[in-house]
Amino acid sequence: MQLKYNRQPSLGSSLIKTLIKLLLIILIFIIAIFLIEKVKFPSPEKKYQIDITNEIKKL
Repeated sequence: MQLKYNRQPSLGSSLIKTLIKLLLIILIFIIAIFLIEKVKFPSPEKKYQIDITNEIKKL
């Protein structure tokens, strides 16, 4: 007599696998945000003053 192979995973094991994957994705996301904050992106040093008085008079 052969034993039947249970092909469907139990609800508990599939739930645990899903939770582990979710935790890994969240952990990778948090690490990515932390690393992006460490990078210094260039920012403009000069503040631009735009004179729009001439354009207002035309209206």
